[in-house]
Amino acid sequence: MDLSLDDLERDARHIIGEMAYAYYAGGADDERLLADNVAAWARWQLHPRVLAGISEVDTTTSLLGTVVSSPVCIAPTAIQGLAHPDGEVATAVGASEIGALMILSSLATCSLEDVAAATPGSPRWMQIYILRDRARSAELAARAAAHGYGALVLTVDAPVSGLRLREWRAGVRLPDDLELPNLATASTDSAREGGFMAVVTKEFEPALTPDDIEWLAGLTSLPVVAKGVQRADDAVRCVDAGAAAIVVSNHGARQLADAPATADILAEIVDAVGGRAEVYVDGGVRRAPDVVKALALGARAVLVGRPSLWALAVGGSEGIAGLLRWYESELRRAMALCGAARVDQIDRSLIRRAPGWEMEARGLA
Repeated sequence: MDLSLDDLERDARHIIGEMAYAYYAGGADDERLLADNVAAWARWQLHPRVLAGISEVDTTTSLLGTVVSSPVCIAPTAIQGLAHPDGEVATAVGASEIGALMILSSLATCSLEDVAAATPGSPRWMQIYILRDRARSAELAARAAAHGYGALVLTVDAPVSGLRLREWRAGVRLPDDLELPNLATASTDSAREGGFMAVVTKEFEPALTPDDIEWLAGLTSLPVVAKGVQRADDAVRCVDAGAAAIVVSNHGARQLADAPATADILAEIVDAVGGRAEVYVDGGVRRAPDVVKALALGARAVLVGRPSLWALAVGGSEGIAGLLRWYESELRRAMALCGAARVDQIDRSLIRRAPGWEMEARGLA
């Protein structure tokens, strides 16, 4: 199956227009991290094993006990109604068709109830922020638990909004025909009046601590996943506080442009967690070999964000299903070429640092 993500992005940009594209595509400040998230995966090489006797490849795995078709999941991306009239419902339907995990953003333009109704029994988790008005966060957690979501994914890297210059210059606002039904009227009004950075400033609790993970975990029986971890010591603090999983993430390069690329810090965080929690990663995963590299470094799954938005814009639910089929097909190819018949056979023996990367990082190459 042939798919060009560059062509998909170009076509999506034409469909959605410049305001929506600026919101989806932009990063923080000068966007240096936006490019480095992608480039960092090339600083690793796969080191294939031959004569492995492989006739079939199985990409299935489990995430917090839920079986999924592959370790490629749909990341929680906000305001999908800008990409397609059916928004997050279409994304959920496409992921459900493949048996992939979708994480629904609390800043979705479709309600969590509508998404659940469209995909009964499908693997889905709910991303959540802790708001200044904690009763609203507690209510959202209860709604997610009541409608079959399998985990609460707490974003921990947004005490303030990053300086998203492309978004600011394009005057990104929530259109009058869209709402944020999971966060209710106050957040919708903020997004219409001041843009999405204003929602962070006005609505989000800035002073989170590990105690907030414990607080959220105590609201329902759902496991809590801490998303946005970039340091080994923070990962340990999250696990100590009760997180069942960690997402190594720099928020799609939208918060701090001078932060490290996720491919460069994944292994140290995996090692620090030491198997006490599952570890996932997002940021710049554009090819199936990137997925293999992530798994070899110790991640259990990868989350794909922007490519899913382009697929949604161009093809709706079938676009999402097609994107996931492409990742899965190419993942099988890459695994076969590396000598791994199953996901659990991918380990650090299959990866090495690319020669010269240290000199390149110091600007000496």
